Amino acid sequence: MTTNPTPPVPPRPESAHIAPPPAPVPAAPPRADAPRPPLRVVLTVLELAALGAIGSAALAALSAVLGVGLALLFVFGVGLLFLVGVVYALYGVAWFEIRRVGSLYSVDVPDLRWRERARPGFGGWLRTLARQSVDGRMWRTILHFLLACILGTIVLRVFWGMVWSVFFAFAPLSSEGSVAGPFGSYLAVEWAPLIGIVGVIVGGAGIIALALLHRVLSRALVIPNREAELTAQVRTTTAQRAGAVRAAELERTRIERDLHDGVQPRLVSVGMTLGLAKQKIEADPAAAKELIDEAHTSTKAAITELRQLARGIHTSVLDDRGLDAALSALAGRSHIPVHLDVRIDPSATGAGAACRDAEAAVYFAIAESLTNAAKHSRASECRVVVRSRDGGLWARVEDNGMGGAQVQPGGGLDGITNRVLAAGGTFRLDSPTGGPTSLEVSVPCAS
Repeated sequence: MTTNPTPPVPPRPESAHIAPPPAPVPAAPPRADAPRPPLRVVLTVLELAALGAIGSAALAALSAVLGVGLALLFVFGVGLLFLVGVVYALYGVAWFEIRRVGSLYSVDVPDLRWRERARPGFGGWLRTLARQSVDGRMWRTILHFLLACILGTIVLRVFWGMVWSVFFAFAPLSSEGSVAGPFGSYLAVEWAPLIGIVGVIVGGAGIIALALLHRVLSRALVIPNREAELTAQVRTTTAQRAGAVRAAELERTRIERDLHDGVQPRLVSVGMTLGLAKQKIEADPAAAKELIDEAHTSTKAAITELRQLARGIHTSVLDDRGLDAALSALAGRSHIPVHLDVRIDPSATGAGAACRDAEAAVYFAIAESLTNAAKHSRASECRVVVRSRDGGLWARVEDNGMGGAQVQPGGGLDGITNRVLAAGGTFRLDSPTGGPTSLEVSVPCAS
């Protein structure tokens, strides 16, 4: 979206780019259908052998494409197409490797997810691609795939060594007095059975050791570490608790401010007006009637303000009819035209739904964002998108205003941050100078 040029203005007192603490990696408990250890070792050996035969070729192909992309990088930018393909291919390999390891060891490893687009348009896609190309989890998984291919190649070599040992053990069946041994040596035929048996035993032990090494590498690089996972959960829980306390404090301050600055003076004025009417009711009934009418009007305005204040604390339509209806009512009251696009699971909205707390957090974030846009952004329109995503709710609010927003302690976006964080969600804001301003929140539903 584009806006008319405006004279320089100071930055908005609300908004900035905030990176919430990363959510903890979900636990990876063993599934009930996990194969027994001997069968798992056999499956590991077979998969390593397959990776040794096929994975090495895949890595070689990726390396070749990467080399071509780097070589053609400065030839009219042709190399960029190859590099983009490499990023997508690496993502696919990492996704496959996570699925393979999770299935092999029967643990629920979270899938690798493509980074969400930071902002719309071609520039946003390039930025997302750059962020994905340096994703730490993807590269750890690629490293695991590389090591697994190396282990698979060694497994194939050791297996052929075992086959050679089997044939070598039957060398006495021939009439020759000596046989060719390992490393170009010649041994007496009487030693052949012993060496062959030792070769088979050592080769089998080596293959089992490689399978166990693969498990250790998987635990270190792909499967979440239990201790690190618990540490992350404690850190996130602490942040959520702090966010909940901070959100409650900000909400209490807002209620006190609204009561003190709005409803309280109006009620005081009503009381004074009624007092004057009481004094004039006998001497000047007409003036007293006018004062009573004025007090009545002020009383209705105070009731309206109290109703709006109560709606800010708890929106009854959210419980009665769900998030879609609540947002429709919110868009109808907005001073800026709002394009609303809500597509959520009907079973996850309304009273008693699992997403009740998530709906409240998302509604609050959207309401505060629209209020900020109306007060500070000089925007002519807003767009609100809400989706059911990954077992939770995802929302994006974008306005075509002047941008340049920053988060200030005690401000509206500070309240959004703490409210979303307390619900276990994430919050991201992009507001470059000149606009547009976009805010994204993602809140998980209660399990």
